[in-house]
Amino acid sequence: MNELVVIAIGGNSIITSNEQQSIQHQEKAIKAIVSNIADMLEGGYNIVLTHGNGPQVGLDLRRAEVASQYEDIPIVPLANCVANTQGGIGYQLQQGLVNELTQRGINKQVITLITRVEVAADDINFSNPTKPIGAFFSEQQRDLLVQEHPDWKFVEDSGRGYRRVVASPVPVKVLETDAITSLLERGFVVIALGGGGIPVVQDGDHLYRGVDAVIDKDLATTLLAKELDADILAITTGVEKVCINFGKPNQQALGQITSEETRRYMSEGHFPAGSMLPKIEASLNFLASGGSRVIITTPEKLPQAIKRETGTHIVTV
Repeated sequence: MNELVVIAIGGNSIITSNEQQSIQHQEKAIKAIVSNIADMLEGGYNIVLTHGNGPQVGLDLRRAEVASQYEDIPIVPLANCVANTQGGIGYQLQQGLVNELTQRGINKQVITLITRVEVAADDINFSNPTKPIGAFFSEQQRDLLVQEHPDWKFVEDSGRGYRRVVASPVPVKVLETDAITSLLERGFVVIALGGGGIPVVQDGDHLYRGVDAVIDKDLATTLLAKELDADILAITTGVEKVCINFGKPNQQALGQITSEETRRYMSEGHFPAGSMLPKIEASLNFLASGGSRVIITTPEKLPQAIKRETGTHIVTV
């Protein structure tokens, strides 16, 4: 089998701004993304594509929350919203990529797989939910929602109102890994693990139930890459290369660096916790498990980065 690349695409690469949230805008962004994926497929790589869903699941939650205030419409559980966006975004990526490959005369099948991720029921993050989701509410609206849903937690958000917060537990196991492996062996391009996966906990012997939580996409993608024994992990972001001393006169873009150098830069505080740090931690985790290379770059630079022409490349030696 050719080298296997697991690629993580951010949800903000599909919804690029608050003014471009329509399906038509999303399809335009996806057309650019799949063109780059097709370039890599032409290069002979096998690909598993994962994607974020932050803006999209936020829209789904807002629709449901706003509608429930005017009609007797039940709130949709967050786990179901993740599943819905896996299907919706996956459909757009799948159709876009199939169309792109067809135009290039490439007969390659693409499939979207609804993917669950097991998390521990006693994960410490459930005791301290911090991930804001959904719409802003007034104090009165918050109080009514707490009456209806006693287990919901809210935080005041910079004077803009109250938002619900949920846990972000650590992913333990991707439950559909065997299915993804089988599809890869049959030559499929697989779109999986949308939004970090649908979070589920064990509820008995090999029984599962969904929980309202948000799994970090990059951590989940790294876990899947490890379980698939992938050769390369590609994490897309908003910059072509990772930088140290970012925003300072001595800012430096990083090309190829070793795990040891990366750990040193991390200990020196070069990677902000809210943006680059999770991607760096995920990269080191993947390499420690036997992966050969991590690429961090923008979606549009992936075809060049896979050929080492740009991007940041983290390697073990």
